[in-house]
Amino acid sequence: MRAVTLTLATLVGALLSATSAGTAEATPPGIPSKATAQSQLNALTVANEGSTSGYSRDLFPHWITISGSCDTREQVLKRDGTSVVVNSSCQATSGRWYSPYDGATWTAASDVDIDHVAPLAEAWRSGANAWTTSRRQSFANDLSHPQLIAVTENVNQSKGDQDPSTWQPSLSSYRCTYSKMWITVKYAWDLRLQSSEKSPLQSMLNTCSS
Repeated sequence: MRAVTLTLATLVGALLSATSAGTAEATPPGIPSKATAQSQLNALTVANEGSTSGYSRDLFPHWITISGSCDTREQVLKRDGTSVVVNSSCQATSGRWYSPYDGATWTAASDVDIDHVAPLAEAWRSGANAWTTSRRQSFANDLSHPQLIAVTENVNQSKGDQDPSTWQPSLSSYRCTYSKMWITVKYAWDLRLQSSEKSPLQSMLNTCSS
C-alpha cells in the first residue's frame, strides 16, 4: 500500500512555497506528465464501487488551520489567485481567481469554491471508508498533491461527488489536466476506481500531448 502521511511540516512547507500575493501559481502542485499518469492509471486497482453507507463529510475534517489564522481553503485561495489581499483573519478581501473548469474569472472569494478533485464521498466509496479519521483529514486538506483547486462555486456544486464517468470540466481543453490530477490523487492515496471511471480517464488522458 502506498501510505501517505501529511505532517504539519509538510503542510507548513506547502504554505511557505505558495504565493500569497502577486501572480498566481496557476496550477495545483504535483500534476504528473502524461507518461507518469498513464503508468499510475495502469497500476490502479479496478473494482466495483463501494457503498456510501455511513458516509459523512464530518468524517473528513476540513478546513484545518495551516499556519496562524490561515486554514486550507484560505491557503488555496491565495495559491490559486492573482494579487490576493487578505485581512488579519486571513480572509481574502480582494483578488482575481480563474476557474479552469469553466474558464470564468471572479473577483470575489465568495464566488469561488475549493474543489476536492477526487470528491470526499467518491473517496469513501473507493476505500477511504476503511481509513482512520486522521488519514481522512489529511486527504481532505492535501496541499501536496493536485487534490484541491479554486473553481467557480456553482460548477463545484454541480460536480458534487461525481466521478469522470458522469462529470468532466465543461472547458474541454482542461480535461487532459483534470484526468492527470484525478489519476495521481487516486494513485497517491491508494484508492480504487471502477471500470466505468477508468474508461473516460483514459480518453481524457489520450488528449494530452505531454
